Amino acid sequence: MAALLLVLLLASLLTPASAQGESPFSRPQLRGVLREAFTAIIDRHLEAAAPGDLALWSLRGLGALDTSLVADVQDGMLRLRQGPGVLREAPLPGRPTAIPPEAAARGRPLVAQPAALPPAAMPDLLADSLSQFYAEAWQASPALRRAGMEGLLQAGFDEVFNHLDPYSRYITAEEAWQARQRRVGQSGLGLRVAAGQRDTLVIATLVPDGEAARAGLREGDVLRSIDGVAISARRIIMAAEMLEGPPGSEVALELRRGNQRLSVVLRRASQLLQPLQAETQDGILWMRIAAFSATTTEQVSAALNAAFAQATPPRGVVLDLRGNRGGILTQAMTVADAFLSGGPVAQSLGRHPEAQRVWNAAGSDLAQGAPVVIMVDGRTASAAEIVAAALGDRGRAVVVGSATLGKGLIQIVIPLSNGAEVLISWSRVLAPRGWPVQGLGVLPAVCTSLGVEALRSGLQMLGQGQPPMGPVLARARLARPPVPASEVTALRASCPPAEGRDLDVQAARTLLNSPATYRAALPR
Repeated sequence: MAALLLVLLLASLLTPASAQGESPFSRPQLRGVLREAFTAIIDRHLEAAAPGDLALWSLRGLGALDTSLVADVQDGMLRLRQGPGVLREAPLPGRPTAIPPEAAARGRPLVAQPAALPPAAMPDLLADSLSQFYAEAWQASPALRRAGMEGLLQAGFDEVFNHLDPYSRYITAEEAWQARQRRVGQSGLGLRVAAGQRDTLVIATLVPDGEAARAGLREGDVLRSIDGVAISARRIIMAAEMLEGPPGSEVALELRRGNQRLSVVLRRASQLLQPLQAETQDGILWMRIAAFSATTTEQVSAALNAAFAQATPPRGVVLDLRGNRGGILTQAMTVADAFLSGGPVAQSLGRHPEAQRVWNAAGSDLAQGAPVVIMVDGRTASAAEIVAAALGDRGRAVVVGSATLGKGLIQIVIPLSNGAEVLISWSRVLAPRGWPVQGLGVLPAVCTSLGVEALRSGLQMLGQGQPPMGPVLARARLARPPVPASEVTALRASCPPAEGRDLDVQAARTLLNSPATYRAALPR
């Protein structure tokens, strides 16, 4: 009996990892994916990063899967340790290194890298070095083998992108396929989900006036279950499929907000929410853009043409971008173009030549020169910020509300040979006057986030021809990237980001009812 148990034990130890529920390891495939991804990062990312830093960050990411794995650099050598032992060490990629005598004395096989390497060789060097480190870690760590190659890659790239910018990321093959099939979680419920911290699934965005927003849900709420089925970030595809459903059907959600637990039942919209809602009230055309989709410009143009073809055209336009998280970049440019008859809309700058571009208005002002007010809030982001920045900078509109989110980076998607993708921030958007949207956001000419009394005082000053936000806006327009964090904080503190409020509408009406006040608020 003892002999039989011993045989069984030996058989289990010799069974391939794939047969024990662990995915197989392929160093050639891993090396190829690493080479593709690091070629894109080194060549195209907005900020240059040293190859040695990229290697160190990548290895440190393994600690998210197995806390016993620790990466560091000592005497120009990149090391991966597990507990007190060193799994592997090698010259730090990108740094000319001779083998230190003390390292050679340890008896480990080391290869000194050449004193100089052309930049084009760096991705190959990184991929070669990291794939060997990863292979050693794979053999030593059951946790890595359970995570599989995809988990290994994601952990490494997550740490790399944590150091580069908030928006670049590695997208697994399954997520990439799902994104090509549908926008994950963008259902008739008016919400989108994303992976959060510690394997949680969170509400990433809400559609203004969507079912979820009307039910009181908030961005950042943790989604715990759907129709009684527990979900997490590891089951994001299943969660997306469960959120989808027939129009008019119901779904029960369990959520967590801080220490509070929430239970809601939402009804899926009977029809898809339109990106534009437009109506004329008291001679003012109110247009609310929820997101910049493929048809936004077409709908905005149609609404403007119809309104200004009337016998009595609107005396002003209010463009409501509060809560608009962005969307298709080109649609933002063409929506801004609909209010301009020429001149710059925006420009983008990056290290890669193709990341540098200038957008100019090419059409005609469909609003026929009528006053325009743009309402923004702390949730206004990305493409919506570009529209507000363009029309505000050009003196075509008065921006009302609070400081916006400050997302002014453009991403490019790079497909990888394993079916995954890397989303890389490769350029930053600059407003017509040259200041960066990223971090700084759009500051309004009329601030509502400081309260009723501050707004009343500001409007009175405008009535006297003295713009209260004038000095702040002039200072912001002189900003050039990279803007010091202290300057960003000081400028945004002049009108802190806040959610949209009734004061925005009151301010917009006051501006359009008083031409002199409106003219005083226009940037100079």
